[in-house]
Amino acid sequence: MTRTTATAADTAEQDRSEVTRRRLLRTTAAGAVAGVVGYGGATTSATAQDGGPVPAGPTVALESVAGGFEMPTDFATPSGDDRRFVVDRPGQIYVVGADGRREEPFLDVSDLMTPVEGEQGLLGLAFHPDFETNGRFYLRYSAPATDATPDSHSHTAVLAEFRANDDRTAARPGSERRLLEVPEPQSNHNAGALAFGPDGFLYVPFGDGGAANDIGTGHVDDWYDANDGGNGQDVTENFLGSLLRIDVDSRTGDKPYGIPDDNPLVGEEGLDEQFAWGFRNPWRMGFSDGALYVGDVGQNRYEEVDRVVKGGNYGWNVKEGTHCFSTGEETTECPDTTPQNVRGGEPLRDPVIEYPHTRDGETIGISVIGGYVYDGAIDALGGQYVFGDYSQDGSPKGSLFAATPSDEGLWEFTKLEIAGADDGELGGYLLDVGRDDAGELYALTAGGDLGGAVHKLVSPGESRGTAANATGSANGTDAGTNATAETTAGTEANGSGAGGADTATGTDGANGTAAGEEGAENGTSTGSGPGFGAVAVLSGLASVVAYLLAGEE
Repeated sequence: MTRTTATAADTAEQDRSEVTRRRLLRTTAAGAVAGVVGYGGATTSATAQDGGPVPAGPTVALESVAGGFEMPTDFATPSGDDRRFVVDRPGQIYVVGADGRREEPFLDVSDLMTPVEGEQGLLGLAFHPDFETNGRFYLRYSAPATDATPDSHSHTAVLAEFRANDDRTAARPGSERRLLEVPEPQSNHNAGALAFGPDGFLYVPFGDGGAANDIGTGHVDDWYDANDGGNGQDVTENFLGSLLRIDVDSRTGDKPYGIPDDNPLVGEEGLDEQFAWGFRNPWRMGFSDGALYVGDVGQNRYEEVDRVVKGGNYGWNVKEGTHCFSTGEETTECPDTTPQNVRGGEPLRDPVIEYPHTRDGETIGISVIGGYVYDGAIDALGGQYVFGDYSQDGSPKGSLFAATPSDEGLWEFTKLEIAGADDGELGGYLLDVGRDDAGELYALTAGGDLGGAVHKLVSPGESRGTAANATGSANGTDAGTNATAETTAGTEANGSGAGGADTATGTDGANGTAAGEEGAENGTSTGSGPGFGAVAVLSGLASVVAYLLAGEE
């Protein structure tokens, strides 16, 4: 196996940044009011963006098209349909038209769900490519434990098919058909995005099972003994830490879906549904030009966007981004491939985009939000991959970025300026970047000045409604949520093993409790936090937020 080596500067900087992280968390906790994210840590060395803060990019305006949501987690449009469908985390799907959000939901599945906590809820929506003809659509939501769920586990992740009524104006009552019921060890790292690829198959990501480090209850053994196992590197025991590809139009054996013949593990050791693996919390994802881009939320240090190929291994929990990750003692090197006896020594593939949580004393973000290559009407964004981050520092201040695709290495990116907003900043948590059937992009927000709302990205001067006047949530409560989540194979745009190495360690309990310790002489930093956070709402959980953010010495 080839290996990646850390430098002394990496580990020393990590130690300093962990102290800064804890001070920041205590300050944030003291002012917690409505809803804030459980912060996942901070760090260090520059990657593709060497030389300081993220450069300023194009200016865009936000045209607010609908409000009244609590926490809008996903956005989808059927092919050939000008309606926009927005998922609200408590369990509803709403139609957004030219006059805003319709009052009655298209579907309400809240009675099918487990009580929403951590990162649970209604998380993903995808319409069948032939929705106009067959009326079928698919949801990811958090359900109560079933008889097959181990007693030690939190809940059941459900993938289900539903059908719309004949005129496609609402879901048909009682039409649910469950395709997958996956036991989830913890309430976090649920991923949740769904997408149909250009091949017509449905792509379904799962997080690593939650808590932190990809170890503990529900986390299995794997080939990398140095990190005590983990679901990210396992392909035989469960679907956690993997991206699945299934055929919803056929059946394989007694399964309620089919398995594509060319899935990479068909006929090999492993679960046939798996398409790619090595993920921590692939919260948002999307297809652009036939390629699948996945935003995989990091733990204490780095966020990443992966350009996913069939059979790709994206490194978790051996790596966090391009950097070595450790659950125990400091390590100065880690493998860049699996052993030869594990699928022939497959490479641990690097992301196309990576950024640290902080750089040069300035915060960048804590939970990446995957997006799309832009092909809409804003000339300044043409051909760039537009994505974002849930929050710069745990407060309701997300970010939108634009990256320039490159054939090799990590992609350079800039930060979009928001016209008419204070300091050009996005005044709320960013939960999702959505795309409509015309290729235009939308920012889904919660908390802060923006509230639970959907905003279209437009050129400055074209906006009919600005970020400053978005409608808040229907019940007057703004709450942050977590940010953790489509191709045929495609080609890989970058090599593996680039960049330096460092370690990030720590533990996190089932309920998302965060803790951190500072190494003494060797510069080792241990910390925790799922990197995607626990949600808190004013009515009862603000005190929990303060505890999560404060951590323990």
